[in-house]
Amino acid sequence: MAARLRTRHQDEIRAKIQTSQLINRLTGCALGELDLSPTQLRSIEILLKKSLPDLMAVSIEGPGESGEFPVTFTWANQPAL
Repeated sequence: MAARLRTRHQDEIRAKIQTSQLINRLTGCALGELDLSPTQLRSIEILLKKSLPDLMAVSIEGPGESGEFPVTFTWANQPAL
């Protein structure tokens, strides 16, 4: 059998599938279809923190009075406005 050329890609896909299975178990627990112990819930939380990025609020402010960014549009063969 020939050697696999993209083993890293396969590892990434495998990790995504495992993460989706954890999310599926949590969803089943939330919908009452599955009972998970507190230890299982904590384990899933720890594994998800390792595999999914945390969402955080990001604020971007520009140099304008109200924090806006100046934008200039130009078209080919025409001077800038």
